[in-house]
Amino acid sequence: MSSVAISFRRAASHNTLAAIGAVLITIFVIFALFAPWIAPQDPAYINLPIRLAGPSSAHWFGADELGRDILSRIIFGARISMLVGSGVVLMSLGLGLIIGSLAGYYGGTFDRFVNIVVMNAFMSFPGILLAIAFVAFRGPGIFNLVLALSLGGWVGYARLVRAQVLAAREREFVEAARALGASDLRIIVRHILPNIIQPVIVQAAIGMAGAILGEATMSFLGLGVPPPTASWGAMLNDGRAHLFDAPHLVLFPALAVMLAVLSLNFIGDALRDYLDPRSRIEAGL
Repeated sequence: MSSVAISFRRAASHNTLAAIGAVLITIFVIFALFAPWIAPQDPAYINLPIRLAGPSSAHWFGADELGRDILSRIIFGARISMLVGSGVVLMSLGLGLIIGSLAGYYGGTFDRFVNIVVMNAFMSFPGILLAIAFVAFRGPGIFNLVLALSLGGWVGYARLVRAQVLAAREREFVEAARALGASDLRIIVRHILPNIIQPVIVQAAIGMAGAILGEATMSFLGLGVPPPTASWGAMLNDGRAHLFDAPHLVLFPALAVMLAVLSLNFIGDALRDYLDPRSRIEAGL
């Protein structure tokens, strides 16, 4: 067994919440990948005679206002949450790495323009409002939803990468590579980014939690994936009219969102502690 795997096992044994979070996220990923084989019923199948039925042996999480199986819809809803969360993180991270690296490495007028004008302009608007405006203009759909949530999400990555690159560009190994005639692209890709990627990974884990919550919020507002596609946020929106007479319509989708977001936050905190040498020394890892 490699030393990295041993270190991760030790880290997991010292952080129970991270281990629980990893197990839960693994379950959600399995749901997303194998939903047609795991779900007990078709999530779009309407069975009006059992509408608003409570949890039972036939329907573990009950049925919604159209008689659709809630457990099946939650399992299929994991697909939307995982897909949108991953897409938002990848797109935001890609933009943040490019823009932050260029601004931090070259500095000067370009850095001031990006940092003061562009980033502050995006940060002056709440990200969810930008997403709502974008989806209202372009229309609902997974791709538009990913683009909408990425509009404000890239700024956090760009600011983090810029700060890390500003500190790393004056390091000895960068000066040595520059003296040997390495191009700016090679210096950034081969020498700077590998040495600053640790905090970016932590930010990505926490950012995915925010993306899942953002997708649920957009779907709750009716701006996510169109029906009858199962989505946790849309299920919350459908169940709010029956909050008192059939609370299970809201309870189980809310638990799914909460567990997914909490799990990713636990994993992000554990990664931050694991990738910080001082924390590893204090924990005996």
